[in-house]
Amino acid sequence: MGRANFVRGDADFRRQSLIAAAAACLAEDGAKGISVRTICRRAGVSAGLLTHYFDGIDDLIIETYRDTGARVANAVEQAVSQAGDDPRARLEAYVTASFRPPVLDPALLSTWLAFWSLVKSDPQIAAVHEEIYAAFRSGLEQLLRDCWGEDADANAVRLAAIAINALVDGLWLELCLDERGPFSADEARAIVLESLGSLLARGPAPARSPAQDTPQ
Repeated sequence: MGRANFVRGDADFRRQSLIAAAAACLAEDGAKGISVRTICRRAGVSAGLLTHYFDGIDDLIIETYRDTGARVANAVEQAVSQAGDDPRARLEAYVTASFRPPVLDPALLSTWLAFWSLVKSDPQIAAVHEEIYAAFRSGLEQLLRDCWGEDADANAVRLAAIAINALVDGLWLELCLDERGPFSADEARAIVLESLGSLLARGPAPARSPAQDTPQ
């Protein structure tokens, strides 16, 4: 049993090393500059080992995208869990974590940009992109429902989550592009929290009845 666990642990380590190397290569060279040779050299393994763990470089890139999204999600979820039970505090922790390392990281932006460059041309990458962002929106929607109540209009919650996510993403992008730009991470956090405060105070829009959607 001990030997089996050791072998499995070593395999997991090698697989994760390839994912980490792929992320670093994507950040430095972009999607067009990535190759089996450069990834394996960075990971410190032979070129043939990549196909032992992945169905080629395309599969590795897909799994690297998933892994990158999971690392960001885990960092945010950890911050939310440490905020306690108060729904407002948990929602604010979500925002705060988005403007703190390891989420706020120019190298992470470079990796994201490499993935985004493939979204329009690679259906599998596009599917992973939607999977990752759907998970982020779902988590944000639940945080909003915790603040507003489970009976809040589902569409209003959905639109609020999209708005908050877009505001966070836009400010995060600007900060990662230029750390010495016109605003700081603390100011970005304050901007989102002010908008969030107004949103929560206003409450979710009431659900529309079918009659309201019927043209007069």
